[in-house]
Amino acid sequence: MSEAPHGAPIKTPGQLIAAIIAGFAVPVVIIILLAVYVNNTTRTGAGTDMFSDASVAARIAPVAQVDIRDANAPRVYKTGEQVYKAVCSACHAAGTAGAPKFGDAGLWAPRIAEGYDTLLHNALTGKGAMPARGGTSPDDYSDFEIGRAIVYMANNSGGKLEEPAQPAPGAAAAAAASGAAPAAASGAQDNSQAAAAVAALAAVPQTTAAPAAGAQSADASQAGKALYTQVCQACHAAGVLNAPKFGDKAAWAERLKEPMDTVYGYALHGKGAMPPKGGSTASDADVKAAVDYMVSAAK
Repeated sequence: MSEAPHGAPIKTPGQLIAAIIAGFAVPVVIIILLAVYVNNTTRTGAGTDMFSDASVAARIAPVAQVDIRDANAPRVYKTGEQVYKAVCSACHAAGTAGAPKFGDAGLWAPRIAEGYDTLLHNALTGKGAMPARGGTSPDDYSDFEIGRAIVYMANNSGGKLEEPAQPAPGAAAAAAASGAAPAAASGAQDNSQAAAAVAALAAVPQTTAAPAAGAQSADASQAGKALYTQVCQACHAAGVLNAPKFGDKAAWAERLKEPMDTVYGYALHGKGAMPPKGGSTASDADVKAAVDYMVSAAK
């Protein structure tokens, strides 16, 4: 058998030139296509989105943010579950720092036995490692919303507490306007009452000079009533900061267990949040007359 002769694929100078050009051009085209492909694909490495609109906006955003709310809009209260997830779960979910763990009936039983009012008071004023209101402010969550969170945690841990009653729309504003809002146990309400008392005492009219000895009006009851109207009612009319409320027999009965000289001494020299003479410069006789006027209204 005879073998076919082997011939070279390149037989002419033109074919040789074309082969040389192709040997350089094809790799270059392949490299260019790969570069374009890599550049156009989505990059998922760290920092590849640093120039996106969202990333740029986050970097140049101011540190302080202003949250504008419509004061006249009706308030939408959060549920107990929402407040728990946003605030309470930070400690109660895992039982951090001695907090009763969510769902642990054994740990919650003694707390639930104390009653809802005690649980609410502890939540509002703080207890142990737990800060007041769980570290929030009244602007973040109202007392009603914190109460809802307490009921949610307690009832999911073996309790059967009733849901607190939702405040009536505008009730807080109406109470503040009338000055008849009852004193509460929470630190936030105590602070607001203290501010009201300070403002009232700052507006107390100051007498220019004390009356001379023996110059007190013969009608002591009228002098006492006048001083009460000008000074004492700033706190005693509404019972601000635990001041015995005018006309409240039960509140005054506790004070009148002590001798009248002691009661007069409190009025003259101050007691608790009340400054001496209620912050006025009235005479001792007129201060005693004002005490007599309030005592007589509570009998």
